[in-house]
Amino acid sequence: MNEILPAAGRRLMLAGATAALLYGMAGCSKPLATGAMAKLVMSEHPAAAPATVFTDAAGAPHTLAEFKGKVAIVNVWANWCAPCKAEIPSLAKLAVAYAGKPVAVVPISVGKGEDETAGHAFIDRNPPLKFYTEPNYRLAFAFRPAIEDMPTTIIFDRKGVERARLAGGADWSGKDARRVIDSLLSEK
Repeated sequence: MNEILPAAGRRLMLAGATAALLYGMAGCSKPLATGAMAKLVMSEHPAAAPATVFTDAAGAPHTLAEFKGKVAIVNVWANWCAPCKAEIPSLAKLAVAYAGKPVAVVPISVGKGEDETAGHAFIDRNPPLKFYTEPNYRLAFAFRPAIEDMPTTIIFDRKGVERARLAGGADWSGKDARRVIDSLLSEK
């Protein structure tokens, strides 16, 4: 019985955190999961980012832990995925809007061969985004729950904890996305 109560308490705290993010934090009066962010789902079991290695355009290894201290918007996408390609320009606009702030927009391609090459060229046409790749899908399956749809965008707070995810394409360039990012930036 003693083990059940702490778990129940954790679920209650998580429910409160979920409500706070979905329905406004830091004095926001509007719900955060509206408009372009209506498909945003709060993480039921917030966890740290997986330690799976991915590489940049030069082949240098990286992990999501490098983005701790920033609100990280991690977009797992593929060049063969039309909704993925449709949302990349809005992620680039989001990155521009938060230039100089503790926000990282991290698109990670899962394509191989020609898809990886074409994905690199596509990201190069959408500055200031940087090209990252993990062509073996290890990262997609390392998330809990695993990523099932392309694209999927996972938002981490500055502590490196997953707070929300959105499966499918979305417009990340507008006020709805900024409201979500700003709420996480305002957290201490």
